[in-house]
Formats: sequence, C-alpha cells, structure tokens
Amino acid sequence: MERNPITDLRETRFKSVEWVSEIESTNTELLRRAREEAPEGEVLIADIQTAGRGRRGRVWEAPAGTSLMMSILLRPPPAAFNISQISLFTSALALATISAIQELTAITVQVKWPNDLVTDPIELPTNPIDGDFGYRKIAGILTETVIVGREVNALVIGIGINTDWPEVPPHLEHKASSLNLICGKKTDRDLLSKKILINFEKRYAALLEIGGTTKLLRELKSNSATLHKQVKVEMLTAAESISVIEGTAIDIDNDGQLLIRLANGDEKTINVGDVHHLRPLPR
Repeated sequence: MERNPITDLRETRFKSVEWVSEIESTNTELLRRAREEAPEGEVLIADIQTAGRGRRGRVWEAPAGTSLMMSILLRPPPAAFNISQISLFTSALALATISAIQELTAITVQVKWPNDLVTDPIELPTNPIDGDFGYRKIAGILTETVIVGREVNALVIGIGINTDWPEVPPHLEHKASSLNLICGKKTDRDLLSKKILINFEKRYAALLEIGGTTKLLRELKSNSATLHKQVKVEMLTAAESISVIEGTAIDIDNDGQLLIRLANGDEKTINVGDVHHLRPLPR
C-alpha cells in the first residue's frame, strides 16, 4: 500500500513525494531513477527497508513504522560546487533535520561529523562503560552520486531517523536511542518529514547562492557535536586496512572536511572516516 500524506510543499522543489510501505532501499531506487533522468526534487519515503544501507556498506535495519527513512534526489548545477564539497549537501540535510526535530520535540540534536545526528544521554554514568562514547545516535545520512563524464549528474541523499522504537535493543544500549524514548511521546512522522523538506529547501537553495557555503559552515559549526572534542578517527586505507589517529577536532574547512590536531601539534585533514568522541580522562 502506498500513501502520500505530505501536502503543502508548494514553495519547495519537492513536488513528487512517494511514501511506500516496503522497499529494499530508498537510496538504491532513487539512484536507479536518477540514471533514467528522473527530475530533481523526487522524494521517496518507506515504512520499512529490507536492504537499507549506511556508510561503508553497513546494513540499516528498523522494524516497520519505527523510523523515518527518506531519500531525496537533487541535481545541483555542477558550476555551483566542487566535487570535494559534496558533504556540504549532507550537512544541509542534517541541519534541516535538526531544526525540524527541535520544532516538534524540543530535543537538542547535533551533528557528529560527518553524517550522524546525536543527542547526549540524559544521565551519564559515574563510571563510563567501555564503548559508551557519551552520545546516542538518533539518525544517519548517506549521500551517493551519479557521475556522468567527470561531473556529478545527480545526488541522492538518504536519511534514517529513529522515531518510535519500542525500546533500545541490547546491542545498541550505549550507542543509540529514538525520539519517542527521549521526549516520551509518539513521533508524527508525516509532520516531521514535511518540516525536514521545507527546512531543507531553504538550506539547499541558500547553499547554491554566492556566499552560501560560508553561511552553512557557520551553522554547521555551531551545531557540531564533534568540534573541540577529543576524538578517535578510523580510516579505511587503500589496502583495505584500518588506520587510526587520535587528537582534538579543531575546525571544519570550506569543503566540510574535519581538521584534527594531534598530540605532537601536527594537524591532519580528514575527508572521510568513522569518528568516535573520547571521554575526558578523569583528573
């Protein structure tokens, strides 16, 4: 069964919003449509994904109706950005989602670089459990591209938000949570998706304007959960092994890359990697 409960998006480019009960992956389907010249602004939302994906091929699983899983097709003008700046579009959706969540639930959510939305746990344990980094993941974003020649022909940005979990699964107890478990009430997924799209229209349009990158980066930094934290970054090398560095996250550059200051004072720019926030050592 299909539905389209989202209305009143007239002032956005998102004129085609399709909501399906089940699909393998909203991102995979929109990428297929993008290669067949589907127009910018198509949106696909699913109650359940049977083959959802996260970064580095991770599986995204959620029971039907417990998460908002949405993908958006964009075709930004190639002259408006460099390929190295694609993560800024991810950030634009992250910031749009933060605003929507705040409007509906009053929950403060921040961006954990590069593509997660997190909230601090309500109570931090006196003796932290190993593997508990002091935040709970609420959402993840995956941006994928269609390349034609040497240019980005299309972007598909997918987001999965934990909205209505009955409880936190034991294996995620110290890693993730859900909006309903934090605010104590059921999430209106229809309204949340609508607010995200309205907010995203504003940020996406602004990003394509002159000076838009500067404005977005300013907002991103003020909503960053990662800046000024001690972090551990795991990066996949060309040899498929994991390289690890630790340091302080000190800035986000104009391409959306994370700048890390190492213990010896050297600085390293990270364009992709898994970031973990490290708890301060006890004094």
